[in-house]
Amino acid sequence: MAATWGARLLLAVMWCLHLLPLSWLAAVGNGMGRLLYVLAGARRRVALRNLELCFPEKTPAERQHLAREHFRWLGRSILERSLLWFAPAERLKAMIHVEGDVKLAERSERPVMWLVPHFMGLDVAGVAVLLFQDQYACSMYQAQSNPVMDDIIRKGRLRFGDKADIFPRSDKALPLIRAIRKGHAFFNLPDMDFGERDAAFVPFFGVPAATLLAPSRMAKALNMVVQPVVAEMLPGGQGYKVRFGDPLPDFPTDDAEADTAAMNRWIESEIRRNPAQYLWVHKRFKTRPAGEPSLY
Repeated sequence: MAATWGARLLLAVMWCLHLLPLSWLAAVGNGMGRLLYVLAGARRRVALRNLELCFPEKTPAERQHLAREHFRWLGRSILERSLLWFAPAERLKAMIHVEGDVKLAERSERPVMWLVPHFMGLDVAGVAVLLFQDQYACSMYQAQSNPVMDDIIRKGRLRFGDKADIFPRSDKALPLIRAIRKGHAFFNLPDMDFGERDAAFVPFFGVPAATLLAPSRMAKALNMVVQPVVAEMLPGGQGYKVRFGDPLPDFPTDDAEADTAAMNRWIESEIRRNPAQYLWVHKRFKTRPAGEPSLY
């Protein structure tokens, strides 16, 4: 009961926040991020360890500065979901700056996989594909244990979704595959550690990381075009930028593991462009090859 009322209170707070100008909301989010850096010790340590593993050439002081900056973007991303959940479509369209071929999926004779790494603006990219193009879309999401919160997140992600659906990651893949075979574009988040199942240990900043082989295997089996999409949060009240890149060349091939390593190299290149906005609080290297000790 307490969890239910807590979720409803959070929803009410988020509704109030969406009424603020973006510049004000960004300032509050920055402050919240500074507070989280101090209070969320476990996540701070995960972020610092990830940065140590991925950027060994940086000094401890440089990595700490980067982690503090990351938490400020993290605070913003949490609070600015209020806009994505409640702001009118026209307000969001004015805030989101789209670059590249956003309408590729509409024209393509083959189904399209949008490959979307976990940057802080990830949910903005999800809204962009609903507001700026007309192809039916589908994705997967991590179901929440709190049913009220799960309902809030689903409704928030699908409120412009008369042409979209999302499937819990706990479900079997068959509904997702059926949707793709109908021609729906697939909004795919490829860069989290889900364990060894259907994964390979391929380098991520030089560290073996359990990475799903599914993007390559699915693209191959379903004859998909793979288009990279990267979202960026802009300073202050400037809004957001979502880049729809050119389809990845020579992807997929007959070698799923080589494809997965190539995908990680592309994600690395994007992180180097904007390191503070990548999701460093996730234990990307939690799963280790047999016999290796934990990195956390």
